[in-house]
Amino acid sequence: MRSDLEKLKDEFLDAVKDVSDSLKLEELRVEYLGRKGKLSNIMKQLPEIAEGARKEMGQFANEIKTSIESSFSAAEQSLREREAHGKSENEWIDITAPGQAPEIGHMHLTSQAIEEVDELFSRLGFVRVRHPEVEWDWYAFESLNMPKTHPARDEWETFFMADGDKVLEGKKGKVVLTPHTSNGQAREMERGRIPIRMININKCYRRQSDVTHAPMFHQFEGLMIDEKVTIAELRGVLDFFAQNFFGPERKTRLRPHHFRFTEPSFEIDITCEVCGGVGKIEEIKCRMCKEGWLELGGAGMVHPNVIKAGGLDPEKYSGFAFGWGVERTMMMKSGLNIDDIRILYRNDLRFLKQF
Repeated sequence: MRSDLEKLKDEFLDAVKDVSDSLKLEELRVEYLGRKGKLSNIMKQLPEIAEGARKEMGQFANEIKTSIESSFSAAEQSLREREAHGKSENEWIDITAPGQAPEIGHMHLTSQAIEEVDELFSRLGFVRVRHPEVEWDWYAFESLNMPKTHPARDEWETFFMADGDKVLEGKKGKVVLTPHTSNGQAREMERGRIPIRMININKCYRRQSDVTHAPMFHQFEGLMIDEKVTIAELRGVLDFFAQNFFGPERKTRLRPHHFRFTEPSFEIDITCEVCGGVGKIEEIKCRMCKEGWLELGGAGMVHPNVIKAGGLDPEKYSGFAFGWGVERTMMMKSGLNIDDIRILYRNDLRFLKQF
């Protein structure tokens, strides 16, 4: 047994020299000093030794155990010091060096445009409001003097809300994702707070997708209702916005058009920023405008039927309304040269970080 104990001690001392990490050192301790380790197995021979020599052998075994534990502690301390030194070398920090600032995002280009639109119209006394994105058919179409047979009310133009195969309906008609911010006109008049100077900026949804259309986009809707409102005031508001948003060098025009909710009605066009208003880029037709002018949106004097649908007397009150796409309006700003509206929502940071 004595020779077994001496051999065990020598084996441990040889093994502990090659240990390079804490996990292996712990495995070595369990192997030699654990409850079922090698030293414990040798100590099981103690009862077989003659009673006179048993005490002496027990003392010798304790000496071997103490020697092994001391060697283990010394190896553990040495390993801890080496690991601490390595950590200080690998994780050295120069506390005098300037820190690395975290990457900070910024508002999306569309959000920036919305803030600018809101600020410009607030100078003229227009108050920002919000109206539903999920809307009744009555506010989206019926109150705007649009008959049930109007093409805009077709399922190929408008997103209708459904539960399974059944389109949702209520007291005010079917439920739709609002295709324009004009749904706010009747809602605003129903409040009965005259005069009205409303600017409604919101998301809209239509089943269209090309370089100038996206299934989800933003519009800003202006509405002014009071006594004796005229086209001259409409033109003054539009000119103020165009000159402040686009710059004095850009030109606008009113083009007669037909809308169910205004009479008379106009399309508002602005010279194209991409091609400079000439309709071509190096003899190639401009991809954005085709002819030098880009349609921004519609405008006109509010139709008497719409005023009546809002609960007001069209004999007493008149007003004007206009609705423009935020993205399309923004794309025509000088210096942007964006020729595809869909790029705004592709989440390409290489593009978005430029703004």
